[in-house]
Amino acid sequence: MKRLVAAAALALSAMVAAPALAILPSAPESDPAPAETSAPAQAIDDTQDAGADQRMADRIEGIFAELPAFQAVDVAVSQGVVTLSGTVPKQEDVARAEAIASRVTGVVTVENGLERDVSVSAQASGIASLADKWDGLIALLPLIGLALLVWAGISLIGYLIAGLGSLWHRIAPNSFLAELIASALRFVFVVGGLVVALDIVGASALLGAVLGGAGVIGLALGFALRDTIENYVASLMLSLRQPFRANDHVLIDNLEGRVIRLTSRATVMMTLDGNHLRVPNSQVFKAVITNFSRNPQRRFEFDLGVDADDDARAARQLGRETLGSLDFILSDPPPEARIVEVGDSNVVIRFLGWVDQNKTDWFKAQSRAIPAVKEALEDAGFGLPEPIYRLRFDPRSATLPFENIAEGGERKDTKVPKPVRQMTVTEADEDIRPVNEIAEMVDKERRETGSEQEKDLLDHSRPVE
Repeated sequence: MKRLVAAAALALSAMVAAPALAILPSAPESDPAPAETSAPAQAIDDTQDAGADQRMADRIEGIFAELPAFQAVDVAVSQGVVTLSGTVPKQEDVARAEAIASRVTGVVTVENGLERDVSVSAQASGIASLADKWDGLIALLPLIGLALLVWAGISLIGYLIAGLGSLWHRIAPNSFLAELIASALRFVFVVGGLVVALDIVGASALLGAVLGGAGVIGLALGFALRDTIENYVASLMLSLRQPFRANDHVLIDNLEGRVIRLTSRATVMMTLDGNHLRVPNSQVFKAVITNFSRNPQRRFEFDLGVDADDDARAARQLGRETLGSLDFILSDPPPEARIVEVGDSNVVIRFLGWVDQNKTDWFKAQSRAIPAVKEALEDAGFGLPEPIYRLRFDPRSATLPFENIAEGGERKDTKVPKPVRQMTVTEADEDIRPVNEIAEMVDKERRETGSEQEKDLLDHSRPVE
């Protein structure tokens, strides 16, 4: 009877609530409720079987009993809440214990009260592990010794092969490249022996880390030593190209002198005033080089100006014939004269002549040719005037002393001209044979200090580029 009354009351309350729900305003269709984006939390059972807490505690304690790090951990479970207390040897074991406990079925949450045990006795396992590692190292010593012997043997083979200097000098075009090949062989064999030795020990992964670090360090050193590396590469290229010989008279950019030797770092020169000059090979490799010694035929030139009223073509012809009459001037190529400029008071003629540097000194030939052409032009009546300047005086200026000016406008000569001292030309002055004291000094230094200085990379058996 009571059940029927309760059912009737429930039906009546539902009928009363239905009209009330009908009159409530409905939510607008354009503004729907936002969807639930987060995943629903795991449901917790409203009931728990008898003995479930004890079973969870026994399960967690059994797992911890198998792990040495959790021997001092106490576990308590109440209504599915696990409480951990005690100490662990390492800080990371705290989170590890909580993760293990939370994976047991039925655990609602974990209250982690573990702390790290910092006492000396707690670190006994770490000390024991060090002792185990030391014992393992002692046991590994015979294998390490074998690996070192293998490394030494492979490296020794590399050094023996690299020591075949005569072989590499025959293969390589010059000694510098031969030494570079030998050094590369030694490096390859040493690194290869190290790889084999580490593979024997079982630490080949260590080599990758070492080589990776060495690569980064090498890249940094490459940027830091860029100039040094550039100079080294330039030395190699110069030794291959051979742009000059020892004792060649060269002009490297604006540096002039005779080459003493080419080393692995610099080109050593002696300037025309006898000073030593070391030019970095990187600068030599990029410079414009003028070699005055390669071609024995060399031309000199000089300018003379004749009076503008004279016949410049006749002066040109006379000067060219005068140069051709000198015995040290080559007839092939023949001497030449060119009219290059008309000045205010003269016409400038440029005279050119060729000499053989093996028989004639270039500077001496030019010194003899200039006065020869000048005297020939003067003897023929050609004037070699000095520059003429016209001056205009302002009439308002102060009176100038013109008492030494004649009525015709000519200046009165008040000074007695000095007699020109006649010089006797000796046989030594006429000698135009090539005598170069700088070249002799270079040869002497190469003979006396060749073995004491750095190795000369100039190879006289190879052609000059």
